Amino acid sequence: MVERLSEIDPGFTGGLGRKRDAADELARLHEDIRDLHARLFAQGERALLVVLQGMDTSGKDGAARSLFAALNPHAARAWSFKAPTAEELAHDFLWRCHARAPARGEIAIFNRSHYEDVVTARVRGLVPEAVWRPRFAAIDAFEKLLTDGGTTVLKLFLHISRTEQKRRLEKRLADPTKQWKFDASDLRERGRWDAYMAAYQEAIDRCSPPHAPWHVVPADRKWYRNLAVARLVHAALTAIDPRYPDRRDELSGVTVPD
Repeated sequence: MVERLSEIDPGFTGGLGRKRDAADELARLHEDIRDLHARLFAQGERALLVVLQGMDTSGKDGAARSLFAALNPHAARAWSFKAPTAEELAHDFLWRCHARAPARGEIAIFNRSHYEDVVTARVRGLVPEAVWRPRFAAIDAFEKLLTDGGTTVLKLFLHISRTEQKRRLEKRLADPTKQWKFDASDLRERGRWDAYMAAYQEAIDRCSPPHAPWHVVPADRKWYRNLAVARLVHAALTAIDPRYPDRRDELSGVTVPD
C-alpha cells in the first residue's frame, strides 16, 4: 500500500524518547552493515542504490554522512545532484543518474536523484506537464533495468514537517558556521511547500512498484532519521545476503614463497 504523507507523523520516533535510546542499536546496525558491505564487495555480484529525497533541511546530507560511517570507502560512492549542467541538459534526463549507478559490489547514495525531474522541474515550471508527466514511466523502466541487472533500489523520502523546517532555517541564519548553507531561494521554495508535497506524493504513488518501493522516513528528529535509514539499509543488504566467494579448490596447494 502506498504511503500517504499527510498521514505520517514527521516527529514519529517509534517509542524512543532520546538520542541515547537509539545509540546502541545504531552502533550494532553500522557494525552489521560494515560486514554485509564487505561481503557484497568481495562477492561482486549485486549492488545497492540508496536514493535520498526530501525537502530542504530534511537531512539528506546528514543521513548520507551517518550511513557512510559504516561503509567501505573503496566500494561506496555518494553523488549530489544539483541543477543540471549544460552537458547534462544535452542528454536525456536520466543520463546523469544512470552514469553514476553503482557497479556490482558497490553501494551508491544519491543525494537527490532522477526524481528531481518530476518534482522540482514540475513545481518550478521548468518544463511543461507534457514533458514531466511521461517521465514517471521512464523512471519505472529505468529502475526495473537496474533491478533486473542486480541492483537493489532503496528509495527513502525524508519526511520533515513545515514547523521543523522553519526551526532549522532559523538556526542556519543564526549560526555563522551554517549561514553559508542559507540562500534566498530557500524561502521561495518554502513558499511552494504544498506544491512540493503534492508532487512528492504523486511520485511516490506512481513510482512504487514491488521491486523498488518508496519508504517514508520521519525526519523531524535527526537521530531517529539516521536510525531508520540504517534499519532500512541493513534490511536491504540482509535480503541480498552476500557471501564471501568460496575459493578453497582453486587455492588448494598454493604456497607463498619465501
